[in-house]
Amino acid sequence: MTDISLGTHTIKSHGVKVAREHLHSWLMLILLALIDGLLNYIEPFHRFIGQDMMTDLKFPFHKDTIPMWAVPVIVVFVPFFIFGIYYYWRRDVYDLHHAVLGILYSVLLTGVITDSIKDAVGRPRPNFFYRCFPDGKAVFSKVNGDVVCHGDAKIIKEGYKSFPSGHTSWSFAGLCFLSWYLSGKIRAFDREGHVAKNCIVIIPVLVAVLIGISRVDDYWHHWTDVFAGALIGSSMAAFCYLQFFPFPHYHDGWAPHAYFKMIAERQRCAESPESAVTPLHKNHPDIELQPM
Repeated sequence: MTDISLGTHTIKSHGVKVAREHLHSWLMLILLALIDGLLNYIEPFHRFIGQDMMTDLKFPFHKDTIPMWAVPVIVVFVPFFIFGIYYYWRRDVYDLHHAVLGILYSVLLTGVITDSIKDAVGRPRPNFFYRCFPDGKAVFSKVNGDVVCHGDAKIIKEGYKSFPSGHTSWSFAGLCFLSWYLSGKIRAFDREGHVAKNCIVIIPVLVAVLIGISRVDDYWHHWTDVFAGALIGSSMAAFCYLQFFPFPHYHDGWAPHAYFKMIAERQRCAESPESAVTPLHKNHPDIELQPM
């Protein structure tokens, strides 16, 4: 078996080329971001909330423990930092590019799915009463018995977005992707009995779980909202990771598919002299093969 020497494919030498090859994927990411922005802008479905339904919606309304701006920092930029550390050691732009692209797809697809469901369902949050009636004086329509809110319009709008939990789905989408990534890099499932590796793999998932729990503790979500968000986020993390990387328990589960594709194509070139000049040879004249 052969291996491509470390440092052969860096951001400086191949970064632009790799990004250009996946230009359509980056353009789709931009489209997903615009769609998610639109979903947050439109008004969600206002579910009927009668007076007898307020029993479970009178929890205190206060600021959340983990604000929304902190979620991308924890679930996207922290993994970016870890991807960067691995790149600094290996100098493999393919791994860096696919890891960044994969996690962005994971969180943005999760965001579109989550916010679409939020807008369609319109489930009230546990603290909806004090969003709707900040002075504690409830008012209901004499016609159909629905709430007649007199609170801040933006706060009321968010009050109809309980299901599923966006904090939780985003957290599981980004941090479960990171967990998959770490599993492959440290060969957590190499069958050599190094169970300590599992502790490293579990840390990102534990952080995602704690973020989800905070949403229930803050009375911003029902537990079913958090459970659904965890399912959506973890499913998207697995789906997006496996688009770019093998299963972590595979023998070659430590590198992206593109890495082994290059090796296979380069070997075919070496074994077939008549096809020595190939698009791969033209595009990667600096590939060096070393025996393992």
